[in-house]
Amino acid sequence: MKATKEDLKELDRLLKRSDFLRLNAGAQKWVSKSFILLAAPNDLEKRRYGITVTKKLEKTAVGRNRMKRRLRAACADILPHNAKSGMDYVLIARDGAATRLYADIQKDLRWCLDKMGLSL
Repeated sequence: MKATKEDLKELDRLLKRSDFLRLNAGAQKWVSKSFILLAAPNDLEKRRYGITVTKKLEKTAVGRNRMKRRLRAACADILPHNAKSGMDYVLIARDGAATRLYADIQKDLRWCLDKMGLSL
């Protein structure tokens, strides 16, 4: 399913380092083949997401940006329809995120949300 403009209005991005650190310190965590999903409640009514890809995982900026684009697209397609609102989500890329099929990345995100009890 492709994300529409209305779907994207329901999502905000995490940009501050303090938000990422808050989720890293005390959030629910679930590991899939493509990424690690962290989730914690926020005080807002919107869903917010952030993506992390480390240099340890991919040395080149081109490779890191490719992983970020793929994960960002999966968030835009899945989170508005399948995730609870009022939550912050952070996806930390793993080694398979660059080469894994996009449909499998979407499937991983739905699976993580189900396992964490955060799906609608």
